[in-house]
Amino acid sequence: MSHRSKKKAIPKLSTGPVPARDPWWRSDWFLSMALIVVTTIVYCPAWNGQPIWDDDGHLTKPALRSLTGLVRIWIEPGAAQQYYPLVHSVFWVEYQLWGLSPFGYHLVTILLHTLSALLLVRILRKLEVPGAWLAGALFALHPVQVESVAWISELKNTLSGVFCLGATLVYFRFDRQRRWTLWATALGLFALGLMSKSVIATLPAALLVILWWKRGKLSWKEDVLPLAPFFVLSLLFGFFTAWMERKFIGADGAAFNFSFVERTLIAGRAIWFYLGKMVWPENLIFIYPRWQISQTIWWQYLFPLAALGLLTGLWWLRKWSRAPLAVFLLFAGTLFPALGYFNIYPFSFSFVADHFQYLACIAPLSLAAAAIASYSRRMKSGIWMVQSLCGILLATLGFLSWQQSAMYVDMKTLWETTIARNPDCWMAYSNRGFALLQEGQVNEAIADFEAALRAKPDYAYAHNNLGTALLQEGRTDEALPHFERALEIKPDYAEPYDNLGTILYQRGQLDAAISNLERAVKINPDYGDAHFNLGIALREKGEADGAISHFKRSLEIKPEDAEARRGLGSALLAKGQTAEAILQFQNALAIQPNDPDARVDLGHALLKAGQPSDAVVQFQKALTLRPNGAQAETLRKEIELYR
Repeated sequence: MSHRSKKKAIPKLSTGPVPARDPWWRSDWFLSMALIVVTTIVYCPAWNGQPIWDDDGHLTKPALRSLTGLVRIWIEPGAAQQYYPLVHSVFWVEYQLWGLSPFGYHLVTILLHTLSALLLVRILRKLEVPGAWLAGALFALHPVQVESVAWISELKNTLSGVFCLGATLVYFRFDRQRRWTLWATALGLFALGLMSKSVIATLPAALLVILWWKRGKLSWKEDVLPLAPFFVLSLLFGFFTAWMERKFIGADGAAFNFSFVERTLIAGRAIWFYLGKMVWPENLIFIYPRWQISQTIWWQYLFPLAALGLLTGLWWLRKWSRAPLAVFLLFAGTLFPALGYFNIYPFSFSFVADHFQYLACIAPLSLAAAAIASYSRRMKSGIWMVQSLCGILLATLGFLSWQQSAMYVDMKTLWETTIARNPDCWMAYSNRGFALLQEGQVNEAIADFEAALRAKPDYAYAHNNLGTALLQEGRTDEALPHFERALEIKPDYAEPYDNLGTILYQRGQLDAAISNLERAVKINPDYGDAHFNLGIALREKGEADGAISHFKRSLEIKPEDAEARRGLGSALLAKGQTAEAILQFQNALAIQPNDPDARVDLGHALLKAGQPSDAVVQFQKALTLRPNGAQAETLRKEIELYR
């Protein structure tokens, strides 16, 4: 009997039911595009917003627009507004692409902000936090973000935010895979972020908090040690920025003299302020009122005590859930550089600002989104109602951001809105006055400068601005004491020295004028107008070499300054360098072809060069441009003489 071997049955693997694919409107690509489009539309009132406040100091100055200027941005602290070389390099590139047209600057910032929102979504999904897309949308559309996105200078926030979140995402990949190339990439991204804004120095501590939240404990070897170089970079950039704030920005003096207790009172109040604005974003102001801090006022201690009480309660609740404690630590920790323990220039007029919580708001918003998503998943019915409420919430936040971004259309609108919401804001009065002065509304500007000085009599900038306005009105005797008072308050302030020098020059006091102008350019070597005025004074005194040097420096800073080219030409002519003088007068006319004075200057230089017929042509053109006046009669005689 033959036996046939039985084949062993191999059980078939069951793949189970094929999960239904999400509809296209819930796919990542669609949600990403939708978030980009919606965020861009929300910020449309600010698309063409003109530079405001310190934007002119951040946008690439004429002296830095060359390749040499780009090098200076990196190697010379103080060359740009702050030592954030990557930010100023981006501004440099943007200037090469679209000059000073504001649309490009705003579009880049909006896209960077949206990219941060998308990176946040990726991070939350990697961490398996529910509601990632809702958190990303809340981050993108919340009104407290408007100041960071609509204000050109705050490219610092949006650019550093992208690098910070990018470094976070890569670091979590390193944490899973332990590939040191990922570690190096994360460290590199973090360094780039610090070169954009050092406020992200809290990132390594934030990573430890997140790792503790996920694991319940930390390992020295696995968790802490890999972040040691991150902490070193944080300390280096943090202390360097603090030094820059004192040395170059002005975060020093009586306005910053607070004890540790007073700084703690500021910090405690600021934490609750930011949470309040996040929960109820009403009456957002570009400059909030500056609190009167005193350690003798009992109720001010309630803020830090309440924060400490909340921290204690969350610590006791950690066995139930570590998430709330982690969120509070992330929020307060990310805010820490702006809580009052370090001097930063904005504290001279307010202890809080919306842009200070640009990244800090991520943790509370993510917690809110996760809570909503978790609640929605547990519901057996009525999910559509939760989704509808989320839609209404996002629409409301988007509308509020759209309204808020309209405030950044131009400087005048910004300051008028600030004054309406904060009537005692002396800085807003001074800056609105500056905007009015630029528009030629001198009397209105004077009224604003006077209002600023009533609110803050020791405000050096308002004294200088008021003096400038009075000078434009020909009220020199009234202007002079304001420039002197500005220098009493702020001895290292270049502009009043320049203005005093101008007045003294007009009065024929050349030596005193030159002394003041030299102090102005010593304080601010990139002050083009002061170099020009010093060149004029030195030329008048007969010091042609010194005049030529300062006119050239003025032109390095402002190459398109026709007046400086005329000044250089006249100094060269006095020095006997006629050919070079003619070239400068021709360059001045290339910039301002209808300037009769430049035509006359060129004519006289041509006469000196032995070209009378060419000189007559220039005199005739000047006479056509200005047919009346004493100079016109002189030109007619010269034309007759040399024809």
